[in-house]
Amino acid sequence: MAGSSGRAPARVARRPAPVRSTGSPRPPRESPLRRFHTRARKAWDRPLTAYYLILGSSLLLTVLGLVMVYSASMIQALQLDLPASYFFRKQFVAAVLGTILLLVAMRMPVKLHRALAYPILAVTVFLMVLVQVPGIGRSVNGNQNWIYLGGPFQLQPSEFGKLALVLWGADLLARKQDKRLLTQWKHMLVPLVPVAFMLLGLIMLGGDMGTAIILTAILFGLLWLAGAPTRLFAGVLSVAALIGVILIKTSPNRMARLACIGATDPGPGDQCWQAVHGIYALASGGFFGSGLGASVEKWGQLPEPHTDFIFAITGEELGLAGTLSVLALFAALGYAGIRVAGRTEDPFVRYAAGGVTTWITAQAVINVGAVLGLLPIAGVPLPLFSYGGSALLPTMFAIGLLIAFARSDPAAKAALAMRQPRVRWNTMRRRVKARSSGER
Repeated sequence: MAGSSGRAPARVARRPAPVRSTGSPRPPRESPLRRFHTRARKAWDRPLTAYYLILGSSLLLTVLGLVMVYSASMIQALQLDLPASYFFRKQFVAAVLGTILLLVAMRMPVKLHRALAYPILAVTVFLMVLVQVPGIGRSVNGNQNWIYLGGPFQLQPSEFGKLALVLWGADLLARKQDKRLLTQWKHMLVPLVPVAFMLLGLIMLGGDMGTAIILTAILFGLLWLAGAPTRLFAGVLSVAALIGVILIKTSPNRMARLACIGATDPGPGDQCWQAVHGIYALASGGFFGSGLGASVEKWGQLPEPHTDFIFAITGEELGLAGTLSVLALFAALGYAGIRVAGRTEDPFVRYAAGGVTTWITAQAVINVGAVLGLLPIAGVPLPLFSYGGSALLPTMFAIGLLIAFARSDPAAKAALAMRQPRVRWNTMRRRVKARSSGER
């Protein structure tokens, strides 16, 4: 054909047709609250979470307690012609000794804790009997529960009774569970309940009903963990409640404390003076408080500002933010203790961890409830926070118990081993060697 070059006509390149969407919906975006919940759940499921919660919360409570003891006790020390740091120095020495006990308890194996249960119980009972011997025991604020050690130091054996009941009761119930005897109500009650009532009787001989309430809470906690049936549990509770009512009715002082629940006025004879001024201290603190050291109530208005009512001074000087922080630390400590008790397969660890958690939580609730005017004033210190070496030493040993139990979990053991430099280096070297052999 004329004019043709003999070449084939060039083809026009076509663009590929766009791929149409199949119409599958995109996954919904997670809300910030949902993401926070997911991350918190993952963090909570880590094997070392309970270990760090117990260690961190107890350390913060002890340090903040030392600060508040110094602030709350300065005026009272000066009124007694003592140095302003007198009570702080005693509490600091107790905290150092308590830290040593915590480290020892934390490194001790579970078998050694069980072996110490009977010796601790025997020594505690012996000291509680010595308290009632004239010339050896001393009375403080109407309670005959102290032994004079010389100098400014005194010992309250009933505080060690809490630790003795936890260890001995946990060992007893664990051995009976191994022999499958806890299905019989006689073996569940005997000898746990009689020994607990013996300790309660020795404490009540001195008139310290606050400590007796804590021991009763520990007893109920152990029975609950042992799986006591409702009828048995209700029976023991009824007997304890009846004894408590009789003890309250026969004591004008205890009846007056019961009448001060929710009081807003000191009343006749100023019988509710302490309860009302505790509320005044909390109310005047506001959200951020009046400032550390700026409390007004500690200038002689509020009795026992550095012991039973240190939470009120904390509210006055650090405000609602400070008191909520203290409550959050106790909540974290209690939650971690429940996790340790719930995740173990060792019955002794479960009973001991549950007993310690019941002890610290119940004592904190009773102390804070009394300061808030929701419960009668029982005269118990705030654990790890209030002034008192006799209360601080066994409590810190009990915290060491919880840490030891948290470390004894197999997953926690592996996680702690991986944090050691030598183990981490050997693990990395094995991984590199395995990867290089796989490439070859």
